[in-house]
Amino acid sequence: MTTTFFLVRHAAHDRVGTVLCGRLPGVRLGDLGKAQARALAQRFAGESVASVQTSPLERAVETAEPIAARLGRPAEHSEDIIEIDFGAWSGMSFDMLSDDRQWSAWNSSRSTCRPPGGETMLEAQTRIVRAMEQLRILHTGRSVVLVSHSDVIKAALLYHLGMPVDSYMRLEISPASISTLVVGDWGSKVLRMNEVIAP
Repeated sequence: MTTTFFLVRHAAHDRVGTVLCGRLPGVRLGDLGKAQARALAQRFAGESVASVQTSPLERAVETAEPIAARLGRPAEHSEDIIEIDFGAWSGMSFDMLSDDRQWSAWNSSRSTCRPPGGETMLEAQTRIVRAMEQLRILHTGRSVVLVSHSDVIKAALLYHLGMPVDSYMRLEISPASISTLVVGDWGSKVLRMNEVIAP
């Protein structure tokens, strides 16, 4: 028996691509993001989903709630799928970070580097994979939606693809996208990656 996972990146907010928001509070969906969240809810309308799990950050919750409402399920908060803790970099613009040697090192070797005061990508990978394994056992033969963040979703996919976290740049995970995989006792298989849902 397998469990199907839909890994959903939160919808767009007005700082996507310009600011490393990390775990900053108060980062909410803009008008485009709200429309994307409604489109995601419509996309899942025909799916039989046992559980909707969400990162507790506002942009993820605001993406998960329409999906959960459409499915008649609660949106359950999970610390295991929260954004990577970027420590001192949180809230900095990518332009500001571009001159930081530690930032360059982090992006060259995610397997060995740590954001200042933050966590490694391997630590983020461990927690999302652990959460997925617990959910797999709990919801065998069913489907689960996880609403999370780009790098955390990449970490999960890289694990299930048998690839190192340093390969993260090979994957594209767009806002309001879905990546689908099945996981069983025998292993796992990625079915679709970065299925973008347009409003």
